[in-house]
Amino acid sequence: RVTQSMLSNNFLKNISNSYEKMGKISEQMQTQKKITRPSDDPVVAMKGIAYRTNLTEVQQFKRNFTEAHNWIDNSDAAMDHATKALQRIRELTLQANNGTLEGDQRNAAAKEIEQLRDQLKEIANSKVGDKYIFNGTDTLTAPVGDVTGADPETAQNDKPVKLELAKGVYIQVNSSGKEVFSKDLFKNLNSLIEKLSPDKTSVDLGEDISNLDDSINTLLNERATIGARSNRLELMEDRIDQQEVTATKLMSDNEDADMEKVIMDLITQESVQRASLGMGARIIQPTLLDFLR
Repeated sequence: RVTQSMLSNNFLKNISNSYEKMGKISEQMQTQKKITRPSDDPVVAMKGIAYRTNLTEVQQFKRNFTEAHNWIDNSDAAMDHATKALQRIRELTLQANNGTLEGDQRNAAAKEIEQLRDQLKEIANSKVGDKYIFNGTDTLTAPVGDVTGADPETAQNDKPVKLELAKGVYIQVNSSGKEVFSKDLFKNLNSLIEKLSPDKTSVDLGEDISNLDDSINTLLNERATIGARSNRLELMEDRIDQQEVTATKLMSDNEDADMEKVIMDLITQESVQRASLGMGARIIQPTLLDFLR
């Protein structure tokens, strides 16, 4: 036997379920997400964790690319200035070796080369932020110290600095200061300065010119290596940008609510709710109080 209380209890239970569905749809519309807690859909929640981890990883790689470009661009700019300084030293050395410089002119050339030598020291000790970029992994120590003596002070570290720019892919971003700004470079410059004294006009500077050519070639080869790394960085960065777009899309497809569908579900649920309330008003029998009004 179906009693009035059974009808009422079933009606209230179904109305409560209907309100619960309405609340969930309203929450989806407000947050624009399919779920707001893992219990709503554990599969979507687990996939979301994986997609977010992947996206976070890709975004970290993008930050690493910024750091890599910083190292490479500053290294290339520094070596460009070093190349120009060495070319100027070579020009002065050629003039002195050809006999076109005399007396005070040779002394002036020696003074200029001294300044250029000191400039090369400053370039070798270039910093980006608080890091020395030509001292390998020992970024807190200046690679070149006093260069005026017979034995220039150098404490160069040639260990490569590598950054992870893709999953398991590490790229070297520094240049070897030990090779480019070697102790022999400053020794040769000091020897050249001595040979340019006014009383040594007959000294042949052919060996010094050869040493300068070797140093310039070393710089040019290192700059070519940097250029190749820079080109590779650009290609890898394009790929990482595409991976970020893909990871963002996957996460969005997994978590974001389809607003058109949510609106349709809301309209449908509203109609069901109204119909349920109307039917409830009909099936619940009137009480004695209704007749006493």
